[in-house]
Amino acid sequence: SFNRRIVEAVVSTQSTGITEKKGSQGLKVSVKTRGCNGLTYVLDYCDYAAKFDEVVEQDGVKIFIDSKALMTLIGTEMDYTTDKLTSEFIFNNPNVKGTCGCGESFSV
Repeated sequence: SFNRRIVEAVVSTQSTGITEKKGSQGLKVSVKTRGCNGLTYVLDYCDYAAKFDEVVEQDGVKIFIDSKALMTLIGTEMDYTTDKLTSEFIFNNPNVKGTCGCGESFSV
């Protein structure tokens, strides 16, 4: 089963409505090649699970984990934070070897 901290972070946003979009089945966590350091996290609404995606459901919220990102995300903790200026997901990934100056991309 996938890291429960990621699932709990997504479920904690349920009251904000961020996990809901008409026609969407849930949120998908993936990693894309992008940025100055190579990889970046991507959260998007998902309509269906791809063939090898891991699907976790808790408290009525479905989280789809992109199969290509599973090895990169092992051990990752994710939190949802809100302050006066922003609301965002924060990733704490023990596999990261380096990050860019702005913190938007990373390498493993």
